[in-house]
Order: sequence, then C-alpha cells, then structure tokens
Amino acid sequence: MALSASFTEFKYKKHAHQEYAIGVTLRGIQQYHLDGSLQLSYPNGVMLFNPEQVHDGMAHDENGLDYVMLYINPQLLLEVTGKKDIVLFRTPIVYDFKLEQSVLNLANAISSGKDEALCSELFYSFTDSLIQTDLSADFKKDHKLIKKAKEMLHLDLGKVLKLEAISSELNLSKFQFIRLFKSHTGITPYQYFLNYKIERAKQLIDEKRDIYAAVAECGFVDLTHLNKHFKSVYGITAFEYMSYLK
Repeated sequence: MALSASFTEFKYKKHAHQEYAIGVTLRGIQQYHLDGSLQLSYPNGVMLFNPEQVHDGMAHDENGLDYVMLYINPQLLLEVTGKKDIVLFRTPIVYDFKLEQSVLNLANAISSGKDEALCSELFYSFTDSLIQTDLSADFKKDHKLIKKAKEMLHLDLGKVLKLEAISSELNLSKFQFIRLFKSHTGITPYQYFLNYKIERAKQLIDEKRDIYAAVAECGFVDLTHLNKHFKSVYGITAFEYMSYLK
C-alpha cells in the first residue's frame, strides 16, 4: 500500500501500524515523537517505522509538508529478504539516495496502477536497498500478559471495549492493567483497540472493496465515524482511500 499526503495544520494522533511504515519527506519538515524522542525528517529523509511502533505526526512549521509512505506487511518483507525472524530498524530516519529513490519508484508504481510484474520487481529493488540500512536482528517480545490482552482485544471489534472483563481475566485491577499496557506499548488499551479497529477496517476495504462492510464489521457508528478515525491514522479518510484502490 502506498499513500501520499500534504498538510499544514493537520496533526496525526498517537497511533501505530501492524505493518512497517516507510516514507520519504518530499517538502517541509515532518515532526513526530517516537519512543519518547522528538524526530525531525527533512526533505529527502527516509522515515522508518517498525510494526506497532507508536508515533504521532505534524508539520514542523507553517510551511507544511509533503510526503509519501509505504506500508509493508512484515511477513512479505521476511519472504523477500529471506530472513527468518522479524527485524527492527535501529535508526528512525536515514538520508540514503538509493533507498529514497527505491521508495519513490515503488510508491509511484503502486499509486499509478502499474502491472504486478513491474511492482514486484520494484519491491525487490526496494527491499534490496532496505536491507543495506541499519537493521537489528533483535525484536522486543511481548510480555505474556500483554500478548494475551492483545488477543482478547482482537476478538470482537464490533463490540464496546470492556476493560473490567479483560483485566479480571488477567487477574489485575482495571488501573493496573491500563498502567502495564501503556508502559509496554506506549498507548492505552482503548487507544490500541481503536487503532486496531482502524487497521482492520483498512484490511477489509482492501479485501472487499466495500467501505460499509468495514463500518459494520468494525463497530463504527457510521461512515463519518470511520472517516474521522481513519484520517487520524492515515491522513486521508476511508472514503478517499477507496479512490486509491480503483
């Protein structure tokens, strides 16, 4: 998946993606917080986000910014690179011309609907450039309670989140659970639950090309409700995202 965005005053809320998010700042300065640290991506900067790495985002100043972003399934990256275990980027921003051009070429091919063979070749070229960047073989394993909590949060996205039921299952008080979850993931259980609903809605739109099925299956009140939250994560509404798929 490839998206492009331009904005001045818009701000992304704190969120995370199930995929790798890899983007290039084209104009302006992108400002965001990552693992408690302020990051600034200048023009030609390649931004590297690991799966489930919490971040926000905004333009650094009134001049605004333009950027493109790729979202890569972790399993697909492993398949192409031949690695057995998921890897993490150690450096959040790199200035590498070859990698930058690989990202832009692939994003342009996907967005303009080029044939699958060309996109596959460009993806291979992109991953070849990517694995030459600063990668780590280490991956932070989920605390067993957090892993179980995530599994419970994923079970029924169409229902209202009930923290008491989950915390009771984990033998924690509600507030102990919130504290533990946030200390491990960087966001609260509710933020994680909402973020996962948005990610799942995007997957359903990709699979079914039916935006209203995504609204219903993920428990959003209506399309306006989904659009609002979708934009807070992806910078465009779910309805606008549909136009990328046509």
